[in-house]
Formats: sequence, structure tokens, C-alpha cells
Amino acid sequence: MSDLLVVGSGGIGRALLSLSAMRYPDQRQFSTARKPQQSSQLALDLLNPAAFADTVEKLKSESFTPSRIIFAQGLLHRDGQRPEKSLRELDVAWMSEVMQVNAIAPIQFLAQLMPLVARDAAVQIAFISARVGSIEDNQLGGWYGYRASKAALNMLIKTASVELARTHPKAQLLALHPGTTDTPLSKPFQARVPEGKLFSTEFVANKLLDLLDQQRGGKSGQFLAWDGSTIPW
Repeated sequence: MSDLLVVGSGGIGRALLSLSAMRYPDQRQFSTARKPQQSSQLALDLLNPAAFADTVEKLKSESFTPSRIIFAQGLLHRDGQRPEKSLRELDVAWMSEVMQVNAIAPIQFLAQLMPLVARDAAVQIAFISARVGSIEDNQLGGWYGYRASKAALNMLIKTASVELARTHPKAQLLALHPGTTDTPLSKPFQARVPEGKLFSTEFVANKLLDLLDQQRGGKSGQFLAWDGSTIPW
């Protein structure tokens, strides 16, 4: 039996779980949330790494055997904090929180999950990244903390893919750009999105699962957009 783990309970995460349940009815599903609303969800506060081991132990007790792990968490704005447009708006505490949620915590949690993954397992590990994390693609500036956190995430993914190629040669790590998705994360900025470029969570989940199925067994350490195109790091 193969298992799916989705980290994050936002719009994309929920849509991925719902669509996966229809596509892969024999697959067991696990998901995490900071404040679980369902008995099937595991508690995981990305700002509290000390508690990660408890979540891993619960997965271990369920004989967790992952075929796919998707990190779908994300932090862009909250409680009056918005992406910085200029240097004078930088807030170190806020930037640190964004970095923790978007980059540091996911790789910390993955590090604790890997002992549960067999060395010969063909596990697919995908992270929802963002095009704004591409250093080469950055022509607009702004959004200092969010851009930096996604760029850091991308480097962590690439570096982990090099290590796991030695320790878990069948594992595949991917950074995925979902496009601008109609979720609370993008809500304050949707007015600037060109017509036809704001995607529903269902559309994004469908495209991402198609992409993951197509990429299974392929090259690890790629940065891909929802349509399959390669994004420069």
C-alpha cells in the first residue's frame, strides 16, 4: 500500500487531497494542519520544530509508506504584515517567520521523515515553490522576504536532491510553481492578475497531479511550472 502525505491545509493542499482521493482510491492519505479540524489530520506547527518528532512518530505508528509527499504550506501575509515593496519596509522578525514557514521548516520536517523512507523507495517529494523565487527571473523586485524564502527553499530542494541521489537513488525531489491560485494567500493581490491567469484550486491540483504523474521516475532536482515548463533557478 502506498501513502500520500500533504503538508499544509490551505486551498491547494485541500484540493490535492480531494483530487488524489478520486484518482488513486487505493492510496492512504495523511495531511497536516497547524490546528487540525478533522480527526484524519495530524497537528504540525511549522513555527514549532520541537514538535515535529511527535508528528513523525504518529506517522511511524501508522506504518507510513510514502509514494508521494507534497509540501503545500505557504506564508505571504498575515495580521497586517504584507510583502515588502522597499528596503525601508523590511521587518527582521516578519522576514524570519516567512523564512521559517516557507523554507526552513519544510526541509527540517523532511529530514525527520526520511528515516521512515526505505532506501530503495521510489518516493516523489514535491514542494510548492513560486516563480518569484527564481533569481534569474526577478525583474520586478519587491516582496523581499517571500522571494528570499522561496529562493532559499529552491536551494534546499536542489541540495537535498543531490544528497538523496546517493542515499535514496529512486527518490525524486521537485520544486513546483502552481501559478497564481485563488486562495487566501493571493487574495489581496488578485486585482493585478491578468485575465485568465487566476486559477482555481481544482485546476491547479489537476495540473500538478498530471505533472507529477508524468515526471515520476524522471530527473530529480527540477524547478517546474504547472504547465511542465522549466523555470530557471
